[in-house]
Amino acid sequence: MTNDWHWVAERSGTGRSGAARAVGPEGFPTQGEAESWLGETYPDLLEGGVRAVSLHEGDRRVYGPMSLEPEAG
Repeated sequence: MTNDWHWVAERSGTGRSGAARAVGPEGFPTQGEAESWLGETYPDLLEGGVRAVSLHEGDRRVYGPMSLEPEAG
């Protein structure tokens, strides 16, 4: 059985500020694969206006929202 691990993003600056939407592939088989994908892709997401993401397994939010923006300091 394949789990549906996926990312949900908060997007701003597009006239639909704060609208949640899925980002990335439709589903990853493991949490680790989902997290690896985000680690490789987050600069592109940030450039595209995504400011925060949450990780979901099916309908359950596992964690987030997690900011993609660099920490000040």
